[in-house]
Order: sequence, then structure tokens, then C-alpha cells
Amino acid sequence: MRIDLHTHSTASDGTDAPAELVRKAAAAGLDVVALTDHDTTRGHAEAIAALPPGLTLVTGAELSCRLDGTSMHMLAYLFDPEEPALLAERELVRDDRVPRARGMVARLQELGVPVTWEQVARIAGEGSVGRPHVASALVELGVVPTVNDAFTQDWLADGGRVFVEKHETDPFEAIRLIKGAGGVAVFAHPAASKRGRTVPEAAIAEMAAAGLDGIEVDHMDHDAETRARLRGLAEELGLLVTGSSDYHGSRKTCVLGEYTTDPEVYGEITRRAFGAFPVPGAGGAA
Repeated sequence: MRIDLHTHSTASDGTDAPAELVRKAAAAGLDVVALTDHDTTRGHAEAIAALPPGLTLVTGAELSCRLDGTSMHMLAYLFDPEEPALLAERELVRDDRVPRARGMVARLQELGVPVTWEQVARIAGEGSVGRPHVASALVELGVVPTVNDAFTQDWLADGGRVFVEKHETDPFEAIRLIKGAGGVAVFAHPAASKRGRTVPEAAIAEMAAAGLDGIEVDHMDHDAETRARLRGLAEELGLLVTGSSDYHGSRKTCVLGEYTTDPEVYGEITRRAFGAFPVPGAGGAA
């Protein structure tokens, strides 16, 4: 089985519509794909309706968290999307995304960059607006060559010149909410130092004690040495190890199935979850 447990659609900051994403996942030879848009489940219904035969969808979300000033992301799998406490927290995070993006546009304009809110809103479309949409605007204007080049201290990285904070969930609270909604919690790309500061391993140990299920080890932002170190940490803490592409369509260079999750780990995730179940494809619209 080929299992990719971290992808994004136009419901947040990916460039493929949910239906297009699952069709591409099947074409890439995946057996299981998780749709984990930022702080939203809005793309799930479309993805389910379009599921090709032979592909199973894991419903999920990537929750925006912050610990001691460090931004981090928590992947939530197979939770009940209507559970009130987690739903309220996702809405709180999403509602803060627009004023945050407007604030970044204002700071860019102060620096002489001719970006507009209308441009960023057009790029975001119906998705949850975020830094990648602002980064795409900078690429359109020729300010930076790629989206990744916008995530530096000169521009959008944590603490950068135009960085604006938004509401982000305490990770221990996120774990509690995910588990309370019947889901499974996995710390996304925990050592992606290219993105800015990372959470110390001691904090990961504390999260493990608080119910964290796993860490995403095999990821494009982790080199071989980092992956080996994280595998050792996961074994020491009794955490599941996942691998994923973190696919965003054309917004990033990663491809579907670039990194995958072991079928035994996937089986354990499905055993632990009780908020929702994987959806097998029965032949969606072509």
C-alpha cells in the first residue's frame, strides 16, 4: 500500500480542487490519501464525492498551533468534524486569518511593495487565506522567485519584517480537542528548521505524555540525518512515525506520494480513531 497522509487543496492553500486532488492521488498510484487543509474540513465533501475506485480518503485537518512563541502544526486525523469544542477552535483560528493577511499586506505596502488585498484575496479564492497566498502574490509581482523564497526574515517567516501573528492553538489544548473529537494527533514536520524556530524535543516528550499519537518524520523538510534522529525519538517516546508529501499542488515542489506512511502505522491510526472512518472510493465523477 502507498499511503500519503498530508495534502492540501484549494480549501486552504493548495492549488488543486479537492476533486482534482483525489483524482491525481489515484493517478499517482496511491492507495490512501489524507486531505488535511489548514484549520478547515470544507474540502472533504467534494473529495469524497469524487473518490475514484481503489483510493481511500482519510479525512483530517492541519491545525495552527503555537508553543512559547514558536509556530507549529498539528495534523488531526479522523475526528468528528461536528464535535463542538474542536469546531469552535477551528473557526476561531480561521476567522483570524483575514485580519492577519490584511496586516501583512499593509506591512508590505509600507515597504514599498505594490501588493493589494484584492490580489491576495483573488489568489486565495474560496480557501482559508494564509501566508502562502501572500507569498504567491510576491511571486506574481516578481519580488521573490518562488513561494519558499518568501518565507525568510526579509519577508514572511516567523519574526520576519512583515510577519503578523494570528490566533493559534496551544498544542496541548489541540491534542486534548482532537482526542475529545475521536481523532488522532500527529505533530507535522517537527524539525522543519527551514521554516523558522522549531519546538525542542523536551516539549515533544511532554506532548507524548499528554496524548500525542505520532510525529511526521518522512517529509521534504527533513534531511536523512534529521529523519534518523526523529525515528529514534519516536521509538523512545512510543510515538507513531508517519511520512507524507505535504502536497500543495503547484505552490510547492513536492509531489504526491513523495514520502509515505507504513501500512502498519496507518492501521494503528485507524484503530485509534473513533470520530470518523476512512472513506473507500466507490467511483466518483470523472
